[in-house]
Amino acid sequence: MQQFDLIIVGGGLAGASLAIALRDSRLRIALVESQAPHQSEGWDARIYAISPANALFLESIGAWKHLDRARMAPIRAMQIFGDAGGKLDFSAFDTGVSELGWILESSLMACEFWESAKRQSNLTLFCPARPAQLEFRHDAAVLKLADGVTLSARLLVAADGRDSWVRQAAGLAALNSPYNEKGLVANFSVETPHRNIAYQWFRDDGVLAYLPLPGNRISIVWSTPDDHADQLCALAPEALCERVAEAGANRLGRLQLLTPPAAFPLRLMRVPQTVAPRLALIGDAAHGIHPLSGHGINLGFQDASALAGLLSGTQPWQDIGDERLLRRYQRARREETILMQATTDGLRRLFRETPPGLRALRNAGLNLTNGLPFMKNALVRYALGAL
Repeated sequence: MQQFDLIIVGGGLAGASLAIALRDSRLRIALVESQAPHQSEGWDARIYAISPANALFLESIGAWKHLDRARMAPIRAMQIFGDAGGKLDFSAFDTGVSELGWILESSLMACEFWESAKRQSNLTLFCPARPAQLEFRHDAAVLKLADGVTLSARLLVAADGRDSWVRQAAGLAALNSPYNEKGLVANFSVETPHRNIAYQWFRDDGVLAYLPLPGNRISIVWSTPDDHADQLCALAPEALCERVAEAGANRLGRLQLLTPPAAFPLRLMRVPQTVAPRLALIGDAAHGIHPLSGHGINLGFQDASALAGLLSGTQPWQDIGDERLLRRYQRARREETILMQATTDGLRRLFRETPPGLRALRNAGLNLTNGLPFMKNALVRYALGAL
């Protein structure tokens, strides 16, 4: 049996960032992952909007400076459109910051994290490897891998995604509420320069976002009912380009498809208990939100930041798997997670439900907020600092 202080199951963005954040700690870390990341050919259709607060986190763990700036796009402004004339816009300039966030490819970050992890002296990589059996003892978590290797540590962290094997093996409940929607993603080249503006439309058929990529390129996320998403995926490239351009009010002119469309099911997932003796959950294993905000990974990075800060601050005599200690992490992350879940779920419901008078009211609300600079700045500054 191989002994460690910490085992992290899942080497995705949240799990790998936690491991790297602990690079200067005294902890001996095992990172278990089924397959190493690889750089996508062309442009990765899976992208994330990284908030300035999380850019600072990635800078603090030494990853930000190594990311290829030629494959990153700053967000200078954002324009949001309701379904009946409502509009809300944000500007980095008006808010007094250089950018509202950054658009990055998932694979760009994953590959950089992996390279950092491979160089980390207090980290042992187990890849390819899959967990097979988990036992919690009074003094350790014992994980047996599919190849027969057995690992032991005072704390095990589940960072293995929404369908977390660890969470299920530990018996922690996950409350899933399917949206009966899919998130359709694809990349396009555009005729009209986007000027680093992100766009979002609340439509009768869902929520469509245009997110700027370097050059005259965008990535889209269209959260839409299952049947409509399937119809869009089945369209010929030219027809899909026309449909996406039309849905975006032809804001950026003609589109040309760069990556095949892909769709994934959407659901709200709440995990009432994210810690237990010898166990902590982070990232998608701990929560799931609607993608209309683009901030899912920001929650995961803040999970990693909070847990790394807690573990780094312990003394050698302290037990990092003690549930009383881990509850401090759970309390620190609960408020922000619940707020983001409630906000994204509430916005989705607000624009999906159509009782008489609600359409006019919600669009009037957008216009009212747009006319109140102090309210807009408060919203932006919360997103910049807390997400």
